[in-house]
Amino acid sequence: MVLANLTGGPQFLLLGLMDGMDDHPLLFLLFLGIYLLNALGNLSMVVLVRSDGALCSPMYYFLGHLSLVDVCFATVTVPHLLVSLVRPGQAVSFQACFVQMYFFVALGITESYLLAAMSYDRAVAVCRPLRYRAVVTPGLCRALVAASWALAHLHSLLHTLLISALSYPSSAPVHHFFCDMTVMLSLATSDTFAAETAIFSEGLAVVLTPLLLVSLSYGRILVAVLGVRAAGGRRRAFSTCSAHLVVVSLFFGSVLSVYFRPSSAYSARYDRLASVVYAVVTPTLNPFIYSLRNKEVKGALKRGLRCGAAMGEA
Repeated sequence: MVLANLTGGPQFLLLGLMDGMDDHPLLFLLFLGIYLLNALGNLSMVVLVRSDGALCSPMYYFLGHLSLVDVCFATVTVPHLLVSLVRPGQAVSFQACFVQMYFFVALGITESYLLAAMSYDRAVAVCRPLRYRAVVTPGLCRALVAASWALAHLHSLLHTLLISALSYPSSAPVHHFFCDMTVMLSLATSDTFAAETAIFSEGLAVVLTPLLLVSLSYGRILVAVLGVRAAGGRRRAFSTCSAHLVVVSLFFGSVLSVYFRPSSAYSARYDRLASVVYAVVTPTLNPFIYSLRNKEVKGALKRGLRCGAAMGEA
């Protein structure tokens, strides 16, 4: 069936974020600004982490990879969103649709694993500060990042193969701004029970595993912080984790609300709005959430700006 789909070439019509075939130039400008802000914030974070010696700790190593994932994550979907706001109803080939799905799922799962790795890093930093450098070594950081990328692509390949093997009409409207798994399952003309069961059970493990690791890490952090008598010590401990906790809540909250509910509760409008949160808004906010209360990032940014200004004057 996959070969038949690839050679037969069904097409999908992306209707975009809004219902109807009207142009939305103001929304186009809004999301274009968000996308440019995403690229500026995340690419700046990647450059800072790689170029500034003060940001050489494991936390910033993970943050650099998270920023790289975030800019790629938005790039997979936002250009299609922008096109749909000025020219709704664009035809997308079967191949292009599922290539987009593959990278969207792979990057989303990579982000979830990276957030879990970052929560482990924060737990060790708070609970075992004297052994932090000995436990969270550069080799461990590289292994966690490599495992995040590899496992995410394996899971994404499985999801994409299962959904692409279904039968689809020769031309079908997609009430979304990208080819999402839930949308494609709702468009399939063949029986989706086996695919949905496999995807749901495997996807449950994919999402709940990092979420469980995050919960366990923050459980340890909470116990450690409650054991600190000084109020100042508690505030410092919470301040090191607050930004990460906000990002985790935004990402996992919106993902769980979309993908882990029965197909009978599917709503195209709700899915589009929730997708904007975790596919557009959250990746844009991440670098700013991490940097607003972080003196080290602010210092690195100021040094980078001064260096750039000096080079410009020279």
